[in-house]
This record gives sequence, structure tokens and C-alpha cells, in this order.
Amino acid sequence: MLAMFVGAVEATIVTTAMPVIAADLGGFSRYSWIFSAYLLMSTVTVLIYGKLADLFGRKPILFIGLTIFLIGSILCGFAVSMEQLIVFRLIQGFGAGAVMPIATTIVGDIYTTEERAKVQGYLSSVWGISAVSGPVIGGLIVQYMNWKFVFWVNVPLGILAMLGILLFLHEPKRQQKVFIDYKGAALLTLSISAILFWLSEGGQSFSWLSLTSTILIIGGLVLFMVFIKVEKQAEDPMIPFAIWKNPIILYANLVSLTSGVILIGISSYLPTFVTGVMEQPAIIAGFTLTAMSIGWPIASSVAGHLLIRHGTFTVSFFGGLSLILGALLFVLMDAGSGPWWAAGASFFVGIGMGLTSTSFIVTIQGAVPHERRGSATAANMFMRNFGNTIGAALFGAVLNGSLMIRFMNEKSTMGLEDVNLLLTDENRAMLSKDQLFILQDALDNSLQWVYIAVAAFAVVSFLLILRIPRGKGLLHDNDRT
Repeated sequence: MLAMFVGAVEATIVTTAMPVIAADLGGFSRYSWIFSAYLLMSTVTVLIYGKLADLFGRKPILFIGLTIFLIGSILCGFAVSMEQLIVFRLIQGFGAGAVMPIATTIVGDIYTTEERAKVQGYLSSVWGISAVSGPVIGGLIVQYMNWKFVFWVNVPLGILAMLGILLFLHEPKRQQKVFIDYKGAALLTLSISAILFWLSEGGQSFSWLSLTSTILIIGGLVLFMVFIKVEKQAEDPMIPFAIWKNPIILYANLVSLTSGVILIGISSYLPTFVTGVMEQPAIIAGFTLTAMSIGWPIASSVAGHLLIRHGTFTVSFFGGLSLILGALLFVLMDAGSGPWWAAGASFFVGIGMGLTSTSFIVTIQGAVPHERRGSATAANMFMRNFGNTIGAALFGAVLNGSLMIRFMNEKSTMGLEDVNLLLTDENRAMLSKDQLFILQDALDNSLQWVYIAVAAFAVVSFLLILRIPRGKGLLHDNDRT
């Protein structure tokens, strides 16, 4: 739970502080890469960590991941440019891939399916309660201290988590033949990196119709197809495609992908909207994200109790409806809506996330044997992280592209970097009324396109949920062998 606390604090504090970090370091056009770099590494490594946890045990692999994560956190605080911060976020993400899936797998190991449904809800509640404090702490740090402490606050918490696990988690020794799918990991890294770079830089560093653009997207897709072929032939693949033949696992993982896209779209750009368009301080921006962190654990607790009684489809169905409602509220939001509107929309998205994520994790862990639980859990979190990765790049491209088109249509002399001026009170005071109006109107309009894209993914999530088989008999217990 404490390890998950570190992950929750990382997610919420950084998003709240990003407007101030961007204003300090500059490089607004690289804004999305602060999230993309972290998510890229955590997405790729989550599958490797899941496989290693099945081979060597949960404890040593979690320790390795947490150590790398904390080193990256320390370095992030010393970054003096956006480019440096991106590199250090890569290191941080390399370790973060171990934290969430292994912590969740440990819970799957020590409880039966009936107990797990409730405990996963409690686990999400603890995660949510810790996440509630994240935006507030982030806002206070930014307002009264220095943004560097946003990264350093993870260090003592991570060390404490490692100490607790060292003392109280006892696992049997494992002696298995070790086979790590390095080829699959390399292909996945290269393919995602190419697609991610194409999405993030297309229309800026190069034209969408240029030779560079064509090479990146075709190369990325071809490498991804080769990755799938290699995985099907691998002795011990990173992604065990065999378990995907189970329809509930297939659709649960696909919904995790689309909901991951939704999650990053809201958490990355809601603080920017509240700070830049609504002209609210960072602590208020943190409050609007806190609402999601309140809705998520409430829904997770409810899902844990309802799952055994009503089954995966029913619980996730209402989760999908809540995602659509929250996304529509974001689409209808404008500068005059106020922080409470943003918080309400965020709350409903949190409800949807809590209902779907808890039901999927419990169902997947109950459907596979113990020796594959780490890989199965990691595969589900890989899909959510992959969705985060795609979303960070996609929404960054949508936002930057919309801003550039807006400035060109209005024949404005302002550019992407000028958006940094909206993110703090001091910089806004330096702008004339006309400049302030042009920048805020452009940012408002561009973020509306981001929220429209979020709503589209919410609808896709709901349609995928409708494909999940009905019935309560889908929950199995392969714990006892």
C-alpha cells in the first residue's frame, strides 16, 4: 500500500506542478514529453518486471524497481532544462514499471478471489486517499516552496515502503529456468518510441506528409507487427497471448487501453486549463484533480463488494457510463464554468476508473494460475500504461497542432512558447489585455479539441465493455493448486 502511495503521489503531484515547471524551465512545446518519457519506459518495463516477479519472486524485483525510481526522482529535482527533465523522467519511468503491478500482484497472491474483490477495493481506497493529498501537497509545494520538492517527496516514502516489505513479506525461494524476452522488449521499445515521436513532433519538427513522418509511422507499425510475431513464437513471451483467448481478459485489457488514454488526457491538461484559462492558482488546479482521486477509491470499494454478487459486466457497464458522463462534462466546460464544474467532471471520470479497473484486476487474477499471475497483472497494466503513452503523445499533438493553426489563422505573432506566460500570475500580469485574450482563447479552443478526443475514447470504452460476457460465473479461483 505504501509503495502504491508513492505511485499515486507521483501521478498527482507532477501533473499539478507541471504548469509552474514549464514556466520555469521553458519549452512548452515539450510539455507532453514530460509525461510521455515517463510513460514510455514504465510501459515497456512493466511486462519485464511482471515476468521477473514470476521467476524470482515479488520482493527482489520490487526493490530493484523502487531503487531506480527513487534515483530518477532525485535527479528530476536537479533538472535545469526541459530536456534534462525528460531524460531523468525516462530513468524514473524505468523503475516505476515495477511498482504498481507487483504491489497489485502481491495482494493477488495472499488473498482468495472472494477476499481479493474486497481487498482490491480497500487497496484502491488507500491509493485514492493518498492521491487526494497529492494535488494539495503539490499545490502547496509550488506555491510556498520550490517545484523540485515535488520529486524529492517520493524519496523518504519509497525508502519506508522498501523497509516495510523487507521486514514483513516472506516468500518461498524459487528455482526456475530463466528466460527473458529481450528481443520482444527491444522491438516493443523501438516501435512505441517511433510512433510516440511521430505523434509528438509531427506538424512541428517535420510535416505530417514529409518523408520523416512516413518513415517513422510505417517503421513503427512494422516493428510492432514483428513484435507480435516474435511474441507468438517466443518460448516465454513478454505478453502471454494465450490468456487473451479468454474473452473477458481480451476486452478487459482493451478497455484498460482506452481508459488509460482518457486518464492521461484529463490528468495532464486539466491543471493547464484551470491555471491558464480559468486563471486559478496551482492549489485550485490540484483540487480539481483531487476530485478524481476521491471518486476512484469510492467506486473501487463499491466495486469490490458488488463484483461477486453481480459479475464483471454489470460493474464495468456502470463504470463505462460514468466515463462518458465525465467526458461530456469536460467537453461542455469553458472559461466561465469554474473549478467546481471541472472537479465534478473529474469526479465522474474517477468513478468510472474505479469501477472498471477494480473489476478487471480481480477477474484477471482469478482467471490465471499463481505462476502466471504476475505476467497477467502486468499485461493489464501494460495496456493501461500503453494507453497513457498513446494519449500523452496524441493529446500533445492535438493541443500543439490546434494552437499553431489558431495562431496562423489569426495571423498572430505569438507561438507555442508564449503559452508559458499564462501559467503563473506574474507572467500573466506582463501581458496586455489583447495578448492575454488571444492566448487564453487559443488555449481554451485547443483544449476543447483534447476533451472532444477524450469523449470519443470514452464512447469506445463503453462499446468494448458491451462485448464482455455476462454472468457471475466468470470469476474463478486458481489460487489453490
